[in-house]
Amino acid sequence: MVQNPAANLPKPGKLLKRAFFARSVHEVAPDLIGATLLVNGVGGIIVEVEAYHHTDPAAHSFRGPTARNAVMFGPPGFVYVYRSYGIHWCVNFVCEKQGSASAVLIRALEPTHGLAAMRRRRHLTDERTLCSGPGKLTEALGITGAHNDLALDAPPFALLARTARPQIVFGVRIGITKAADLPWRYGLKGSKFLSRPFAS
Repeated sequence: MVQNPAANLPKPGKLLKRAFFARSVHEVAPDLIGATLLVNGVGGIIVEVEAYHHTDPAAHSFRGPTARNAVMFGPPGFVYVYRSYGIHWCVNFVCEKQGSASAVLIRALEPTHGLAAMRRRRHLTDERTLCSGPGKLTEALGITGAHNDLALDAPPFALLARTARPQIVFGVRIGITKAADLPWRYGLKGSKFLSRPFAS
């Protein structure tokens, strides 16, 4: 049986507003671990994220605004969705202040709401692998480019605060070649729903 550290977390709290994101991306990223992300009622507990600061050469905003990354230069609390390698969608939450162009990539969820819909979209039954990666979770939640530049505090999104601080681990980010040594990946300690385990 899959161990489930998030099962010991309290039930989700109140809806998070855009002001939650008007802080440093390095404060927001770990604070998202344990929050619940829902899209049209489907989703789960955030167990893994990565922070991307505008001064970071791995950030899409590093070289300035483009048509693709324009939402990153807008106000915090909005969704930045992009296609990775032309294959799958990735969802990010814009942080800090307008123009700062920093964001948090959502890497993995523990599925808790709408499992039937997720299994149908992913053609899988194993809960552990439904949302264990940025492309997997967007497919499971039905997130596409149509969600780009939508507010996180309005339908179809609902982001519910955690009500207790979980144990958080951190390490280097995954799948990048620039600034690959920065420990800006955060996760729920002991979670079996991560995209990849953290180094012990």
